[in-house]
Amino acid sequence: MDPQTRAEACAAAMLAEDAASRGMGIRLEEVRPGQARCSLEVRADHLNGHGICHGGVIFTLADTAFAVACNSYNARVVAQHNSISYLAPATLGVTLIAEAEEVSRAGRSGIYDVRVRQGETLIAVFRGASRQVSGTHLSEGGED
Repeated sequence: MDPQTRAEACAAAMLAEDAASRGMGIRLEEVRPGQARCSLEVRADHLNGHGICHGGVIFTLADTAFAVACNSYNARVVAQHNSISYLAPATLGVTLIAEAEEVSRAGRSGIYDVRVRQGETLIAVFRGASRQVSGTHLSEGGED
């Protein structure tokens, strides 16, 4: 299986079981080995008490893109540590795009950066540290 096909199959397998991302309306736009792009349209139930998109929703969008990117090699990978900086508010009806990119992957550990944008406006910057655990997403034929 080539790396792109493997990344797509891993994303499909993982997201099929991800009720949280699905329930929030997060969509996978693209996946490549070590990279992912996800989107979310900000709904009324995503708004906080200030009438802007809740930080937890933005974090979840970034975390989903991070998860797809770091699980794209057919190894089960979980978050070890994540941080996020919010730079601008997002409002009702806008579409947010989260783009995750691998910075480093060595042994069982990885570092991924995610930028969340609304158009050209940078909404948040997220950095995730990943840790490989036992297991794979695909049957033996899809493993590395």
